[in-house]
Amino acid sequence: MNTTPIYQIDAFTNTLFGGNPAAVMPLDQWLPDEQMQAIALENNLSETAFLVPLPESEPADFHIRWFTPAVEVPLCGHATLASAWVVFNRLSWPADTVHFHSRSGPLAVTRRAEAWLELDFPNLPFEHRPTPALILEALPGAPAESFYVPNDTNYMVVLGSEDEVRSATPDNRKLAELGNQGLIVTAPGTDCDFVSRYFAPGAGIDEDPVTGSIHSVLVPYWAERLGKTELRARQVSARGGELRCELRGERVAISGQAAFYMEGSVHLP
Repeated sequence: MNTTPIYQIDAFTNTLFGGNPAAVMPLDQWLPDEQMQAIALENNLSETAFLVPLPESEPADFHIRWFTPAVEVPLCGHATLASAWVVFNRLSWPADTVHFHSRSGPLAVTRRAEAWLELDFPNLPFEHRPTPALILEALPGAPAESFYVPNDTNYMVVLGSEDEVRSATPDNRKLAELGNQGLIVTAPGTDCDFVSRYFAPGAGIDEDPVTGSIHSVLVPYWAERLGKTELRARQVSARGGELRCELRGERVAISGQAAFYMEGSVHLP
């Protein structure tokens, strides 16, 4: 029987029981995909991240993969932030930046002052599209036009106010018919630049508490709309989370804090 360490971190918060919890498992080599999927299902968190170190000859330090309880996903912000916390605080990482190789390309996380961690993510393009009938049925009051993010297979709808985002109650059984696609709901914030929520029931996540990766499209959208590149964001789920964001050309900087919750061991056959 093999014993593998596992950590659970609350991302995008500086207090326990806030933000978005993620499990992180550093590995020496990859487990079978079906075993990693089974571990993610057993953890029953929105994402579990798996890390494998890369040779020094590679441009990245670790290969990172993310699994929801149902599927592997191409990008996950909060589990990347949680993984960086583990690398910095449990793997004795000497540098202030760690580089990850992922299905979505190169990612980097840098330690900043006051325990903030800055993620360097891609700027994801989006397309104007008529809102699919399925979303109009699942979210009454959704606008007729929405945005589709082809690289992230998400739809985004923009509502008129923060209160509308907070009170949104989509029919997740209907949204699940989108399959692995998710729905971003956003609006201007009352005491921040914008707020959001994220629903992906088809991927096993009825509502994600705080979703770093969706800010790869939210930040470019709101930067253009508000005419500024530095933005303060809040995800207004029940747990909630705070993010500092900056548009940097083809990249997006997404910063948050993290709270250490738990560490243990997984005993694998």
